[in-house]
Amino acid sequence: MTEFLQLLISGLTIGSVYGLVAVGFCMVYNTSGVINFAQGEFVMLGGMTAAAVAASFGWPVPAALTFAVIAVTLIGLFAEKMTLGLSRKPEVLNLIIVTIGLAIMIKGLVMMIWGKFPKGLAAFSGEESLAFHGATITPQALWVIGIALLVMAAVGFFLKKSVTGTAMRAAAVDRETAALMGAPVKRLCTVSFAVAAGIGALAGVIITPLTMTSYDHGTILGLKGFCAAIIGGMGNVYGAFLGGLILGAAEAFTAGWGGSGYQDAVAFLLLIILLLVRPSGLLGGTGRERAVKF
Repeated sequence: MTEFLQLLISGLTIGSVYGLVAVGFCMVYNTSGVINFAQGEFVMLGGMTAAAVAASFGWPVPAALTFAVIAVTLIGLFAEKMTLGLSRKPEVLNLIIVTIGLAIMIKGLVMMIWGKFPKGLAAFSGEESLAFHGATITPQALWVIGIALLVMAAVGFFLKKSVTGTAMRAAAVDRETAALMGAPVKRLCTVSFAVAAGIGALAGVIITPLTMTSYDHGTILGLKGFCAAIIGGMGNVYGAFLGGLILGAAEAFTAGWGGSGYQDAVAFLLLIILLLVRPSGLLGGTGRERAVKF
């Protein structure tokens, strides 16, 4: 039982990060129809920025976190304007290729600026582990899970209660009709891209004290987040987050009981199985239309 609980805690911790990355994928996809393959690089950029300013200027972790999230959000805003916003052929496939190019560019720039060596960040509230029914849990793991749940609550409130969130949900259902009804669809795409970048940066900062980060760390996080979004349902932000938790738990139990060599294969195995059994995802729709429930 102790081993099971220990693995579950580890899985929920990394699964919370996968879930936040998946939510970023979901928000951009719902408003633009584009899968943003640069989302993982925003996660890496958030962690690298926070680690760099904390080491270079001696900033406390809260200040480094705030700066990193704001900076990456603005970078996401600028990147959307300079890439997707200026695309002369806004077909979905062309825009997806643009996001892949953006990811490669961000990775290269980070490597040039900060090098190839991993960077770490101090834990938010110490590193002394806490005992829980025989298992141990680090305070940083609690921060990761707690912040992820708070972000999900904030995203849900934003989408349901704010005017911009309501417009985003309308655009997710039918962008053309939403535009005819007066919704600023292009502006919503920009906002969703920037918000997704900020959420990704936050995910990168909170996990860095546990795993460290480097210029190539975002690629695997982006792929895992994409798998989580598909598993939960690309059109449903809650489903995307749930998919992240499921994926994290599956990886933890696979590594603990079957060996770490199989850990990375779990995400793609689950993805293949789900695409065969339920292509719309666990909380996605079952009809021919894309699921867009928030």
